[in-house]
Amino acid sequence: MSPTSSRGLPTIDISLGLWQDRPPREVTTTARLADKLGFGRVWVGEMATYDAFALATSVGVGFEYSELVVGPLAVTVRDPAMIAIGAASVADLTGRHVSIALGTSSTVVVEKWHGRSRSGAARALAESARGVRALMDGERGEVAGTVMRTSGYRLRLQPPGGRLIVAAFGDKALRAAVELGDELVLNLVSPEQAGRLITRCKEIAAELETGMPFVSVWAPAAVAENGPSQVSIDQLRRGLVPYLAAPGYSDMFVRAGFADVIEAARAGAAPRELLSQVSDAMVATVGIVGTPADAREQLEAYRAAGVDSVVAVPSSTDSDPAGKVTMELLAEMA
Repeated sequence: MSPTSSRGLPTIDISLGLWQDRPPREVTTTARLADKLGFGRVWVGEMATYDAFALATSVGVGFEYSELVVGPLAVTVRDPAMIAIGAASVADLTGRHVSIALGTSSTVVVEKWHGRSRSGAARALAESARGVRALMDGERGEVAGTVMRTSGYRLRLQPPGGRLIVAAFGDKALRAAVELGDELVLNLVSPEQAGRLITRCKEIAAELETGMPFVSVWAPAAVAENGPSQVSIDQLRRGLVPYLAAPGYSDMFVRAGFADVIEAARAGAAPRELLSQVSDAMVATVGIVGTPADAREQLEAYRAAGVDSVVAVPSSTDSDPAGKVTMELLAEMA
């Protein structure tokens, strides 16, 4: 996989949207289209519907071109052996290379849905990455951490052949990505914020005397020749609300000129009230939104910031089922 496209833009991957307002099985159509259009990787995450490994296997058996990325997976929900076994299983059953993305997820998912503790999440991320790294390299996983432990297991199947990807934003997670990951993925960041985080990663790499990982940015996308429908943009707007008061993200949006929305979020405004304040321009700050020319401009900005790949999450609506139009236009830039 080349670090940039032949046109000087970041490479473009597709992530399945798992939109809550769409039929769950629509993601299988999105995945098949992404493979048919020639995108290098299809990312399969996990929210409230399908198990990520099951969905990756279901779509991957029909792939002819795309590789698979499973995750980001919550490291305080799945242990390193579970993650490595899942990835190796998908690779063996589909014949595709499978990368694994690790993350810390949210308090709602980890503690409320799964009944696990999210305490020490950054440490768990580093310890899990160390264990998964060894297992993906065909070695025994030996980690005696304060949060994560694994000992003695080695994959019986062939290693999945993909990358270890670490989803990061805070400094401890960035350090884990640089030290242990093949790739760093940044979620919902503007080109300016991506540049700041990449600069910090370069500082960490210098401290550790190691190289920089490949850098990807996860970005919602809605592209059409004359601009996407308002329904598509509204779908992306809803996805921003949980991040408005989150550390780091709130500061990023303030710097981008949306201080009034962030003040309301920090004051505890209800999600519905916050949604009404999230503008289309706010979505465009962290997404690939608009006409093809708008999309290209944002992709160029990410590349100038040092981003190697953009993981586009195509909006899926009645006017653009499965994100087909968005993906077709992005494929022309890939």
